[in-house]
Amino acid sequence: MSVTPARTPTVAVVGAGSVGATTAYAALVRGSARRVALYDIDRAKVEAEVADLSHGLSFVPRGEIVGGDDIEVCRGASVVVVTAGGKQRPGQSRMELAESTVGLVRTLLPQLLEVAPDAVYLMVTNPVDVVTQAALTVSGLPPARVIGSGTVLDSARLRHEIAARVGVAEQSVHASIVGEHGDSEFPLWSAASIGGVPLLEWERATGRLGPTEREEIAEQVVTAAYRIISGKGATNYAVGLAATRIIEAVLRDEHRVLPVSTWLADYHGISDVCLSVPTLVGADGAGQRLGLPFTDDERARLRASADSIRATARRVGL
Repeated sequence: MSVTPARTPTVAVVGAGSVGATTAYAALVRGSARRVALYDIDRAKVEAEVADLSHGLSFVPRGEIVGGDDIEVCRGASVVVVTAGGKQRPGQSRMELAESTVGLVRTLLPQLLEVAPDAVYLMVTNPVDVVTQAALTVSGLPPARVIGSGTVLDSARLRHEIAARVGVAEQSVHASIVGEHGDSEFPLWSAASIGGVPLLEWERATGRLGPTEREEIAEQVVTAAYRIISGKGATNYAVGLAATRIIEAVLRDEHRVLPVSTWLADYHGISDVCLSVPTLVGADGAGQRLGLPFTDDERARLRASADSIRATARRVGL
């Protein structure tokens, strides 16, 4: 049975850095939640972000922004979005961030559970698949209520690259990146479509998006974050929007299909690891994983991605 969302639900965003502040901003601008709470241990930083955001409330759908360095600000939240963690440096892989970030999760999650015991937890901090597993382990929550943002952003990047090459709107492209949110992720080409036309049939009909182009697109998606971090120091706008899309699916009980990272149990033979596959997301969090028909190569690549995540999880004691 679905949980009925609160009349005035609160989204708590943990971490007032570039990703956390942008997520709070996107949630207000999109009207994702009536009340947004921003928490950070840096009091001056979080108070400044809340002041700046509050000054724009007359330009957005009705909403409220509160915040502070006391975790009580998160009390009663329906969704808790965790963005706090180490900043990924140029050239540094997401998995290299794992040890320090998992340590933070072990400290932070028990405190959050004290004030928001009934929330759905959305982990955004990288490496998000390992962080999601850590949050699940530390919290003891049902797996459905601990979600990683996973490859929702990567899939948006994929749709952007495809749309740009064939001259259609991103919204007309249906395609997903699956696996790790990181170097072993890959596009699920066999299930991709453009305006209802299977992508592989689009290739046969137009001579476009052949194997070489698809390989180029996949490379662009996998390396996108590294290029952005090299140029501006962080990714924040698109990931903030991706997080709010997941928030909306929960608060509005949309049963939206999103490639979020969740704990798998015998998905194409893969168990005991968090990674991204198309999943129904609603008020209870992560629901059914869609059993799409993978090709043999896609299944092998998903297993390899799972192995990569497991190796890092073991290194940090999970």
